[in-house]
Amino acid sequence: MRIPHNEPLSSDISGTAPAGKASPERKCVLTGRHDARDELTRLAISPDGDVLPDVMARAPGRGAWIGVDRQALEKAVANGKLKGALARAFKGASLSIPTDLPSRIEQALRRLVTDRLGIELRAGNVLLGTEKIAQGCRAGAVTFLGHASDAGTDGPNKLAQAWRVGEGAEGSGMKGVILPLDRAALSVALGRDNVVHVALTDPAAAARLQAPLQRLIHFLGNETEATESGTGAVANDDIDTKGE
Repeated sequence: MRIPHNEPLSSDISGTAPAGKASPERKCVLTGRHDARDELTRLAISPDGDVLPDVMARAPGRGAWIGVDRQALEKAVANGKLKGALARAFKGASLSIPTDLPSRIEQALRRLVTDRLGIELRAGNVLLGTEKIAQGCRAGAVTFLGHASDAGTDGPNKLAQAWRVGEGAEGSGMKGVILPLDRAALSVALGRDNVVHVALTDPAAAARLQAPLQRLIHFLGNETEATESGTGAVANDDIDTKGE
């Protein structure tokens, strides 16, 4: 069973079920809980017996699935619980669990998100720049609004207000997502300088991003704080889009 260390890019790198099809359920080897496959991360073994993340679920042969966050996984690696669970899942195969497995999983999940953003940019589904995003929001053309983790509050709040205006949802509290990526990571992913905000204009593109993004947020264990940005609506609709 061979797991490529550098998984190739394709038109679909989300590792999720095709649109319109329900994701089959898998069982987390650590908790015994059954969840949709798209919400779990697959582990597989390399020809050398190393346990490695298979976040796109494409490696051949037997795999094992985990649905815990990074903190829980680190604990399971340290106390041997993961080794025991994988020994059962892989039916006694010789295994070597890298001590940095949680970090490898996080890096792979981050790459899924950043690669997806890059693909959607090349497909013409991404708006960048505060002014362009604000215009798109007001026109009702934005289906997803995200902000770098180090964006501050002023820019996200102003764009959220523009988005609510465009959607006819004033007073709803609808806000953008604080991404688990800082502006440096977004800038590299999108090949632009100082990317702080990003918007998607296609519903299907937003769905393609949401699946790997939610998996990353879940693994990082900050779902409640990373889902929406800002603290509330801005007092009026006259926003300044020349800032961040």
